[in-house]
Amino acid sequence: MNLTKTSLARLQGVHPDLVRAVKRAAADWKDPDTGFIVTQGLRTLAEQKLLKAKGASKTLNSRHLTGHAVDLAATVGGAVRWDWPLYDKLAKAMKAAAKAEKVPITWGGDWVNFKDGPHFELPRNLYK
Repeated sequence: MNLTKTSLARLQGVHPDLVRAVKRAAADWKDPDTGFIVTQGLRTLAEQKLLKAKGASKTLNSRHLTGHAVDLAATVGGAVRWDWPLYDKLAKAMKAAAKAEKVPITWGGDWVNFKDGPHFELPRNLYK
């Protein structure tokens, strides 16, 4: 699958290793009926504060602020969907792409206290 121009634009300012993993996941995507888009990469502090106030984020110390995180939305027939099984599929593709690119990533869906299916980030201990 090909990333849209909007998705590519949303990768501006994101760490090149994470961009490489996202692009590899898109290139390796096999299912023509499903896919994903990039909904957000680099985020300003003002945007982060707003998301925290809405309850969409739990922190002001987000990896989005430094370009070390992306949010991806699963699509079916080109429409964004939030069904959890789609995010398991997306995570599997992202983890395989990251492994192939030798890029360590953390998936928000693996978190214990706040499951965040669309979120992928580079580990803090390896990327400052």
